[in-house]
Amino acid sequence: MTIATVGEPGQRVFLVQATSGHERVTIKLEKIQVATLVQYLSQLLVDLPRPGELPELPELTLTGPMDWVAGPISIAYDEVRDRIDLAIEEAVEEDALPSRALLGLSREQAAAVAIAGTQLVQSGRPPCPLCGYPLDPSGHLCPRTNGHHAPTL
Repeated sequence: MTIATVGEPGQRVFLVQATSGHERVTIKLEKIQVATLVQYLSQLLVDLPRPGELPELPELTLTGPMDWVAGPISIAYDEVRDRIDLAIEEAVEEDALPSRALLGLSREQAAAVAIAGTQLVQSGRPPCPLCGYPLDPSGHLCPRTNGHHAPTL
């Protein structure tokens, strides 16, 4: 499994990609979903035995459009297999049957994903020092200044 972005800050698309044999699934997530996922993985790993050497995550391979957009995400730890099970369901209309990706991660893989995801979330646009909204290179209409003297990067 890998976690990555495509595009420039402010226009980025967050993606999770997993491969099993010859099958590959690429799922779009929202930034808040990535932030929540890595936070939960980090909290889960604190209560488990320390991971061994962390693997390098595979490179994102885009050969076409993403497969689907993530909806609900659930995480569970399987003590018997010493695996972290990650289930990502597709965001669908109420009556539709969602696709679902079931991913099994070692503690080492989960730690590598948590670190990479945290770095991706933090590498976005910096917050405005006045209002906290993201700053674009050209500044923004800051509500704290009634749109005047917009802070810039």
